[in-house]
Amino acid sequence: MGRHQQPKIKEQLLEACTDYALENGLPDNLGPLARAANTSTRMLIYHFETRDALLRAILVEARRRQVEAFTELLRVRPKERYQTTLSNAWVAMSGPEGQPYLRMFNRLHDTEGKPLWPGFRRMTTTDWLGPLEAGMASIGRPELATVVLAVIRGLLMDLDATGDAKRTDKAFNDFLATIKSSRRVKSTSKKK
Repeated sequence: MGRHQQPKIKEQLLEACTDYALENGLPDNLGPLARAANTSTRMLIYHFETRDALLRAILVEARRRQVEAFTELLRVRPKERYQTTLSNAWVAMSGPEGQPYLRMFNRLHDTEGKPLWPGFRRMTTTDWLGPLEAGMASIGRPELATVVLAVIRGLLMDLDATGDAKRTDKAFNDFLATIKSSRRVKSTSKKK
């Protein structure tokens, strides 16, 4: 009679492997993951069945963490202007806190997720649209949520490709200034 899998152990292995992958990228073989999880490659296969299944599980867990973290960054905060929230979110997303996710997921965007997560790009395009809509509604511009999302995603891809943080930071700040001035113009035109 074989051993029964223990979900708690599998969860602990996945946490350790995901931590490793976010810091170092997905490895070509299971050795580094086994060492990071303080186990053997045989035990990883026992719990996840195949290398690709483990890598997919790591990607899903990393994505869950990213969505949770970035959604929190984009949520409306009482007593904080939403442009300030967006500015702070940009600093976190484009800085050390967000870099592990960008390194991992930009490669999936480039390959459309193949072979590990087919359909990744399509599925993850609008993850943060909800909090952005709520945030932009707080400044009277909910219709700009898709534009804001596109700017954030585009500048993050630009940053990943070029490493030019100074230029992408300036571009995002210029974009925020445009939102601020477009709100003022809209408000001024209503008073006339």
